[in-house]
Amino acid sequence: MTTPSNINPRIVEALYGEALVLSDEVRAAFAREGAADGEDADLVRVALSCEALRTTTRMMHAIAWLLNHRAFFAGDLSEFQLRRYGKLVEFPDGDAGHLARLGPDMRELVHATEQFHARLKRLDNGWRERAAGAPTAIACLRERLNLQAVSAA
Repeated sequence: MTTPSNINPRIVEALYGEALVLSDEVRAAFAREGAADGEDADLVRVALSCEALRTTTRMMHAIAWLLNHRAFFAGDLSEFQLRRYGKLVEFPDGDAGHLARLGPDMRELVHATEQFHARLKRLDNGWRERAAGAPTAIACLRERLNLQAVSAA
């Protein structure tokens, strides 16, 4: 097993900038792809709508996760709050049937958002695993109380 990732403010800021650029590319690409012609135009529009919703939601979850970490590093969230509310949820990849109806550029963009989300998920999992072995706040308090009791006796 690899060593869990370390999340620091520089990593979060770099990823946040990357997420904003990728989100803007997603918004522009799906806005551009509006009309479809041909006999399966309705299926293409449905595929486009579904993948647009899935892709933009995936990126908004990623940005929310990054914003939570920025707030933590700024001192606006405690580690407890970040662990409790800042978990990056599993998010489904694009539907193969829908993606087949989209152009190669659009498929590549959807894949890029999936890869970005997967990177964040690995960071989140590594950060959570690293802290899982650390003693809890209650365990630390009990240890302090035990040490005080021993020194008082």
